[in-house]
Amino acid sequence: MISFVKAHACGNDFLIIDEALAQRRHADLARRLCTRNTSVGADGIEFLDRKANGEFFLRLFNADGSEAELSGNGTRCVAAWLASSEGRRDVALGTHGGLRTCHVVEADDPQYLIESGMGVPRVMPRTIVVPGVGDVAGAMVNVGNPHFVLFVEADDFGTHGHTWQDLGAKISTSPLFPHGTNVEFVRVLSPSEIVFRIFERGCGPTTSSGTGTCAASSAAMMLRGVDRELTAVAEGGSQRTVWPANDAVMHLTGPAEIICRGEVFAL
Repeated sequence: MISFVKAHACGNDFLIIDEALAQRRHADLARRLCTRNTSVGADGIEFLDRKANGEFFLRLFNADGSEAELSGNGTRCVAAWLASSEGRRDVALGTHGGLRTCHVVEADDPQYLIESGMGVPRVMPRTIVVPGVGDVAGAMVNVGNPHFVLFVEADDFGTHGHTWQDLGAKISTSPLFPHGTNVEFVRVLSPSEIVFRIFERGCGPTTSSGTGTCAASSAAMMLRGVDRELTAVAEGGSQRTVWPANDAVMHLTGPAEIICRGEVFAL
């Protein structure tokens, strides 16, 4: 049996499993345990490694078994679990995308509001050529993991004659991105608010994404001149981003909720 915790951030759900229980089966466990309907179900698994020196390190595996650098929402879910189980209000979590710091702003167990330091975004305007679509203008954004951000006008987020889900799948797996990329479709509602949709690498459409929120926000700030403090709304709810300057750390504030604890058969 493998013990797990399940948590979500704006509907973006994760399992949290002790790294020691993985026994080098990370990808297999992610594929099996994240399957909806026939298993626990989740967008990914955060494997939590407690180092001998007291530090923490996270390895994130997507539902398809691929490993990603980090998840902003997944990191926040782990911070919520450490707050719930150990009373930690501040925690630093190492990831393959860099160190992420989390501070509990509000706590009403099992619900938490958490502010995270998300590193310094790098925004690079690019026009890419997508087979069967043509030229697609947007921005490559790195917030510890890769994103491609498009700005759209339609209420349904469709563009270039495709639904956002279809175009997101084409871009996410394009040979232009050998390791894949996350894709965000952004509409600017006002100088202080954006709304967007997410096609997540290794998962497909998701209700929310912490790094996607940061990527969409930073691209809108740099390329559309919106405010440096934004409300970013995805299908699962809103989060708050603050980016004082291009060379400053972006801060992301959003909810995380512990759903349950349990055990699953490890076949």
